[in-house]
Amino acid sequence: MKEAMYYSGDSHNGTVKCALCPHGCHIQKGKTGICGVRLNNQGKLFSTNYSMVTGIHFDPIEKKPLYHFYPGSSILSVGTFGCNLQCVFCQNFHISHPSNMEILNTKSVSLNRILKASIEYKDNCGIAYTYNEPIVWFEYMFDIAVPARQQGLKNVMVSNGYINRKPLEQLLDVVDAFNIDLKAYTNSFYNDICGGSLQPVKNTLQAIAKRGKHLEITNLVIPGLNDDTKVFGEMVKWIAGELGNDTPLHINRYFPSYRLQIHPTPTETLLRLRTLAMEMLNFVYIGNVSQGGDLSNTICPQCRKVVIERSGYSIGSKGIDNQGNCAGCGRRIVVL
Repeated sequence: MKEAMYYSGDSHNGTVKCALCPHGCHIQKGKTGICGVRLNNQGKLFSTNYSMVTGIHFDPIEKKPLYHFYPGSSILSVGTFGCNLQCVFCQNFHISHPSNMEILNTKSVSLNRILKASIEYKDNCGIAYTYNEPIVWFEYMFDIAVPARQQGLKNVMVSNGYINRKPLEQLLDVVDAFNIDLKAYTNSFYNDICGGSLQPVKNTLQAIAKRGKHLEITNLVIPGLNDDTKVFGEMVKWIAGELGNDTPLHINRYFPSYRLQIHPTPTETLLRLRTLAMEMLNFVYIGNVSQGGDLSNTICPQCRKVVIERSGYSIGSKGIDNQGNCAGCGRRIVVL
């Protein structure tokens, strides 16, 4: 365990208030917050998942997904356990909301071991904080990210974006790229399906864009819950207007998982929403589908040439120059 960075305590009754995310949990002695991992131990708040890793792998960076940040490279991906949202459709519920901590397969991994592996692995561009929600292991992530940046490695955060402004600003000093899961564009969805609210996520997205960090967005489309064409259109309009029309959007197919067991998203729905999104955004992709082709390729919005061909997580031909621009017309495409 390690003492948490964002909290305040009450010396009279021993309760603490966590200030990491918008929940602002008031936590009694011996209890944890909503995330299940930030523990009040004798009037001090501790991160119980510090360095307790459930997954560590070299992944294609496209798997995060990041399509416009060092395409074709590998990235060391690290995850622990816990989450500050309660999504009923969670794809990683076994580590985000473990039912039995005693059988959770964790191992302690030192900062030096992670840094050493990242530096030595060929074609590795950096470290991704992913698998479960990295916000709830803020201290471990930050302690890795600072020396990683000093070593010339890139830091990538895959997150739900449910974080308060002050800790976010601290992360923005060391994280280079984000994929934020914008789960829906209604507060009722966040309240009823995820146990959170929409506005804090929008605030996070705006803060990332304002700081000029690389940003991609994922939206998991769930039949009957967040697939309304009008609402989706409002979301895309907001992304284009507030974050920029070059913001890549990944529209992903839902499959039954955890507590939500409804039919998978029809491909026709994904194609319909992609067509709508492409009216306002330059880079729109469909994920979690068997067919690839144009659904995952990157096309230059200026000359309309295919500049990156993808098959699954593999990269084919790349029509981009060493600066990340389209080799045909010079239009900016990716970060290299």
